[in-house]
Amino acid sequence: MWTFVHTRCTLARMSQDYFAGDDRTQHERMLAGDLYIADDPEIARLHHRGVSLADGYHRADVAGDPAARDILAELVGSLGDGAHVNPPLFVDYGTNLHIGARTFINYHLTALDVAAITIGEDCQIGPNVQLLTPTHPVEPGPRRDKLEAAKPIVIEDNVWLGGGVIVCPGVTIGKDSVVGAGSVVTKDIPPGVVAVGNPARVIREVE
Repeated sequence: MWTFVHTRCTLARMSQDYFAGDDRTQHERMLAGDLYIADDPEIARLHHRGVSLADGYHRADVAGDPAARDILAELVGSLGDGAHVNPPLFVDYGTNLHIGARTFINYHLTALDVAAITIGEDCQIGPNVQLLTPTHPVEPGPRRDKLEAAKPIVIEDNVWLGGGVIVCPGVTIGKDSVVGAGSVVTKDIPPGVVAVGNPARVIREVE
């Protein structure tokens, strides 16, 4: 709720009206992938729901509560059969995160799912991976006025992301590829390759 109140104050001192003639809510702009400001009670409600369910999933899993998986299924947009997530899991909303069947996600995944994050089947996601869909303007004025947008991330089937990998907005990682630990993926990775580094680059094909 702090974000909502804080951003209302920000709107009051914006340098210009970026939304003149556009009667959509900020939430509708966010869903469309357009620039928006997180000053919307629906955005605040969905964020609170997401972080609350993520916290509830963590607590239930630690306690060995059989309801833990039901909480996870309620949190995310879709959860495939046999998929497993080691908590804690950090999301913006959860509803835009889709996890394929038999995928394993290790501790401390940060999935900022302002736009859709789609993780395919049989993936291996190492600890401390960050999947980041939000973007901000490079221009100082709109950035100061707290405008943001988002681009979807796609992790195709049977991808392995090593520990600490960061995947940037709009990136697709192709089927069967491997991204080395600590890499920062700023551009699409083709199927069936090994990529490492910052920024990540392809070093060989998967044999």
